[in-house]
Amino acid sequence: MPKMKTHSGAKKRFSVTRTGKVQARAAAKRHRLTSKSKRMKRNGRSTLIVREQDGYNVLTYAMPYAAGKLSNARKRKAAKFAAKKAAEASKKETA
Repeated sequence: MPKMKTHSGAKKRFSVTRTGKVQARAAAKRHRLTSKSKRMKRNGRSTLIVREQDGYNVLTYAMPYAAGKLSNARKRKAAKFAAKKAAEASKKETA
């Protein structure tokens, strides 16, 4: 089976956080800034987390190799949850 290709536009616009969420820059910050409110320009400085379904689509179709980070994040989250449950169980046994 041939290699999958990452969409070159997507790799420039999106990044994946350690928790598996897709991060992007805010829109509407390039021109005609005089007609935009201070609040809109201020909020446009930072990056934002893409909605869950849109992020899933980006990872699945445009950045197939970045989707591995998503599964690793889920594994870390599951391990953390299991460790927490085990700690609670041992705490109950000693009490």
